[in-house]
Amino acid sequence: MQSIAEKLGIEAVNAGASTGSLWMEGEGSLLESVSPIDGRVIAAVRQATAEQYERVIEQARAAFAEWRMVPAPKRGEIVRQIGEAIRRHKAQLGALVTLEMGKIRAEGEGEVQEMIDICDFAVGQSRMLYGMTMPSERPRHRMYEQWHPLGPVGVITSFNFPVAVPAWNAMIALVAGDTVVWKPSHKVPLCAIAVTRLIAGVLEGNGLPEGIFNLLIGGRREIGARLIQDPRLPLISATGSVPMGRRVGQTVAKRLGRSILELGGNDGIVVTPSADLELAVRAVLFGAVGTAGQRCTTTRRLIVHREIFDPLLGALIKAYRQVRIGNPLEEGVIMGPLIDRAAVAAMQKTLETLENQGGKVLWGGEVLTGGLFDAGTYVTPCLAEASGDCAVVREETFAPILYLLPYDTLNEAIALHNAVPQGLSSAIFTAELREAEAFLGAAGSDREAGSDAWKGYMRRQTNTINWSDDLPLAQGIRFGRK
Repeated sequence: MQSIAEKLGIEAVNAGASTGSLWMEGEGSLLESVSPIDGRVIAAVRQATAEQYERVIEQARAAFAEWRMVPAPKRGEIVRQIGEAIRRHKAQLGALVTLEMGKIRAEGEGEVQEMIDICDFAVGQSRMLYGMTMPSERPRHRMYEQWHPLGPVGVITSFNFPVAVPAWNAMIALVAGDTVVWKPSHKVPLCAIAVTRLIAGVLEGNGLPEGIFNLLIGGRREIGARLIQDPRLPLISATGSVPMGRRVGQTVAKRLGRSILELGGNDGIVVTPSADLELAVRAVLFGAVGTAGQRCTTTRRLIVHREIFDPLLGALIKAYRQVRIGNPLEEGVIMGPLIDRAAVAAMQKTLETLENQGGKVLWGGEVLTGGLFDAGTYVTPCLAEASGDCAVVREETFAPILYLLPYDTLNEAIALHNAVPQGLSSAIFTAELREAEAFLGAAGSDREAGSDAWKGYMRRQTNTINWSDDLPLAQGIRFGRK
């Protein structure tokens, strides 16, 4: 642990407020980062204070005045260099993700690769900040739109993707000309410090001012509430639970700010009789067990035709029995721990609720003990059967629980799929074109990294150019000349 942390500039006690290369020591409370792997403390962070919050916000505002004037392709070049800096430290940063969050080593490095890929994507976006030219009803007039940066934007992120999630937001915001104030989850502060140090090195190396990329580590009340209430931040992008999203959205809306929210998921997969079951089992296993069920895109509901329910269940149980659970740093381990004991307790409570509502556990769901497992964060992934009217199925539990729901007709399957208040991604396994098209017409997914993702981080301005010697007014109104 110590070797990995040192290579990324992590100290025994770290400052929790930064404007880039400037780290602010302070009197904030001490936050210990505890590894879910074995319950050991990796390092500690001195959390940001209210005074440091003000310093960071004001520096972000001052830097915006300079950063917004850098040509967008030049901003893209800075982001390209950030991607290269992350690439050079991919192995160490991936290992830190594993240490602090608990996902297996391959997933940790895969997440870092996702940040690298988002940097590449954002570089392309930096040359695509297009505005349209529109015809005017007035002769010798031209109308066109252009896009301007918003200002400092707040980015609030969750624990499960401590590197990739902030990148989705921050890299696009940077090429758009915004400055960034990042509040990471208090469960993974060291990943945030490591990423900030790498970004700061690029910005400093290019002679850019402090305040373009900023970090504030602190609690919801001390930092989070200030961010979402602050009128100096025209946009808040937040990733987390649905209750958190409601709180952020309502608070930001009250001050007429903007919010971009990615919240809970309850992803479903429909499996039809024509499906390739071997292919489906492999995909379902990764979707349900990957990251120990702690993804917003975790597969939580498997909607299976009754005709193939028992064969598919048998294949899944066989696959689940082969899942090696343990230290995620070890080769061959497929599933590591949950983030903390509270997550384990939430999983057990959900399974108890499931049985009270008429569902049943088909396999797994136990809390593991002995040796490394005494950390209290390890469980076996769970297969459970439930009906469509089971209330707990409509809730998101951040744990490896997969509900199997039987169906008779495709219309019934689609109705079951859509009968939850969350929506993020979905899939169907079928060899029938008509089934696939019927499903695609009623379900889908939504992510932030679309071709016009940058528009969320900018404001549109529509301009009218009069290149005539006259001033024609709308609706035939005339002033002045006769």
